[in-house]
Amino acid sequence: MIIADDHPLFRKGVRNLLGTTEDLEVVGEASSGDEALELAGTLQPDLVLMDIRMPGLNGIEVTRLIKQAYPHIEVLILTMFRDDQSVFTAMRAGAKGYVLKDADEDELLQSIRMVGSGRAVFSSDIAGRMIHFFSSPTAAEPANHPELSELTKRELEILQLIAVGDTNAQISAQLNISVKTVANNVSNLLNKLQVADRNEAGKLLQRSREE
Repeated sequence: MIIADDHPLFRKGVRNLLGTTEDLEVVGEASSGDEALELAGTLQPDLVLMDIRMPGLNGIEVTRLIKQAYPHIEVLILTMFRDDQSVFTAMRAGAKGYVLKDADEDELLQSIRMVGSGRAVFSSDIAGRMIHFFSSPTAAEPANHPELSELTKRELEILQLIAVGDTNAQISAQLNISVKTVANNVSNLLNKLQVADRNEAGKLLQRSREE
């Protein structure tokens, strides 16, 4: 597997942990998103252990590119970001699992083995919140923010990507639509939400998830 994280000490800790096992082997390390993508193509690992925030391409964008070019490579997100939008965006990009960095060693090793064998896995905290999210009939349209219910499905998808910091170009690539279409949708959703810019729109969505 490849460990992709911009913190050398964290990579060393994960490598040392994996070194205690007989069935898991690290074949490369990447300190940036661009390096992770390059190593994935060169080394063709079974799995990439991927952080989200790295220099250059972010981990979610790299995940999408890896899955497009090398569908057989599985990706397990290992991050400190526990917000719903990061989870959902990572899953749409093709990640098979999402684990928090504060997971204990046994949970991390089990998660790596599960994703490596093609099964999906989430940290217990993430899994519980996802179940709650999808079981709530008003999850997509919070009562305190009825203006969100006016958005089309496409506008809501774009808003979710805006909330995690994606640019119009990144949204265009991820949703396979033109940059002009993205810009038009952004303009429409800003008008519907009655906010000044995309930052305010993202904050509005985030607040709706927390209430």
